[in-house]
Amino acid sequence: MKVWLTLDMNLELADVPAQARRAEALGCDVVTVADVAHDALLGAHAAIAATSRVGVATSGLVCFARSPMVTAVGTWNLAALSGGRFRLGLSSLVPQMLVGKYAVPWHPPAARMREYLGALGAIWNSWQHDVPLHFEGAYYRLNRQNWWTRPKPLPDARIPVHLGAIGPLMSTLAGASADGLLTHPAATTVRYLEEVTRARIHQGERSAGRPPGSVALIAAPVCATGNSDAEVRAQREQRREMLAINLSTPHYWGALELHGNKATGEKLRALVRANRWDLLAAEIDDELLDTLVPAATWDRLASELRRRFDGLVDGLCLPLPVEDRDDARLAQLIEALRE
Repeated sequence: MKVWLTLDMNLELADVPAQARRAEALGCDVVTVADVAHDALLGAHAAIAATSRVGVATSGLVCFARSPMVTAVGTWNLAALSGGRFRLGLSSLVPQMLVGKYAVPWHPPAARMREYLGALGAIWNSWQHDVPLHFEGAYYRLNRQNWWTRPKPLPDARIPVHLGAIGPLMSTLAGASADGLLTHPAATTVRYLEEVTRARIHQGERSAGRPPGSVALIAAPVCATGNSDAEVRAQREQRREMLAINLSTPHYWGALELHGNKATGEKLRALVRANRWDLLAAEIDDELLDTLVPAATWDRLASELRRRFDGLVDGLCLPLPVEDRDDARLAQLIEALRE
């Protein structure tokens, strides 16, 4: 399977080149950059300039905070700069963040994303084939592109696009209109991927008349690992805290509901509303944590990941640790997963 490595979301932009080179040297297929502490397109630019082989992707560009034209220009530039190595990942974001952090009005995300993808396609087609730009929808209207400001055509104008998706409409849209779906850690259980995510992707592929398997499923599990059982246990507790925060948001309850744990999500939600963040982790019991978190020492992690995901996903997106202490182990893991 393909292996993606995602750079730490709080990494300074100045540190992206060195970390991207490190990820490439470890043998991964794609390096991803988050749209959090720095602009993901700037981060992708830094990663592209520092590497020569590896694919570079935005893990989830907050697209609704950018007009389709702004995104199209940036991605076209990166596709040209990278010689076709750039991949565009888009994220709709939960309403609280989109409205409260980005000051963008909330609209039904799947319908808006479908239109956003259509607008990007219209812009790219206009540039590549020297045709008038015309796109009209409920959210976006594009009808102006002067010839003297049109970017040059690309040798290969096909920019791969993946969506970050959990819900039914966005997952089905990925199957119908994207090249891939990147899961959220809170929705990366084997049962959820097999019974829900894959089924939704296939539904989208069928609705668009696409052959089965047209869309890659990239799972992003939150692993707990280390060189000893004690290190694994310590990291496992860190994952418990992180997942408790994520699962306090109802948009991420799909896997909880499937596994009969909706009440856990409701308790977490109530604790957040009561500002009792200190009590969240205790609500994630060991059984649920085991379901969500592959845990094993470095020498056993490849076997554990294969046990869960072989034949189910097309790739795994794993975090690149900030420190390089275990890089030899990580390189062995990547090689084992790609065999």
